[in-house]
Amino acid sequence: MPPVERPVCRFAAEPPQSALPHGRWADTLQAEFLSACARVEPEDGDELGTPGTITWFPDRSWAGRTYVPATTHTATGMELFGYVSYTPDEAGPSDFYGWADYTPDTADQHPEWKLDVSQEVVGGWRGERGELAAMTLVWGIALERRGTIVTAELGEQTVDQCAISEDRFTLLAPDAYADQYLDVVLFGSGGELVRESLYEDM
Repeated sequence: MPPVERPVCRFAAEPPQSALPHGRWADTLQAEFLSACARVEPEDGDELGTPGTITWFPDRSWAGRTYVPATTHTATGMELFGYVSYTPDEAGPSDFYGWADYTPDTADQHPEWKLDVSQEVVGGWRGERGELAAMTLVWGIALERRGTIVTAELGEQTVDQCAISEDRFTLLAPDAYADQYLDVVLFGSGGELVRESLYEDM
């Protein structure tokens, strides 16, 4: 393979290491996520409402932390989305941190959506000449049910991928680097099914 023109980190995050949260572990994560949801400040006129059942997504680990994304719908029709991160250790997880935000724009209102995606920047990767890539956690639901794997593509390079688990996926990949921006691509047995930019209204 010839040298690449603009090197960038690829497959930097560990693939999912655990099943989707359940039992006491889900209870622990839920407490952290709901605490983060309680800190969300709605815009004028928006009512968040009471969170409902939490949907968990596959874990991804990078730079010494594990991230477990989550979403929940509220009694007022909003969607709260975010993640719980922690430091994994042989003695057990520690240093928990929860982050959350909300949106009134949900998949229920958009039957044309093929992917329901959320994202948040969780760090940076410094490349050539100090240029910074935004390490971005991307999680979502494949509403196109024929998909089996989702990739993150930065320009012509695939920089991360995740097998779908119960229609859910999580990516952690560099974004906004060298004038290139992430596409999320859903693949099935017949090839590419859906391609969406993080920067297009979905």
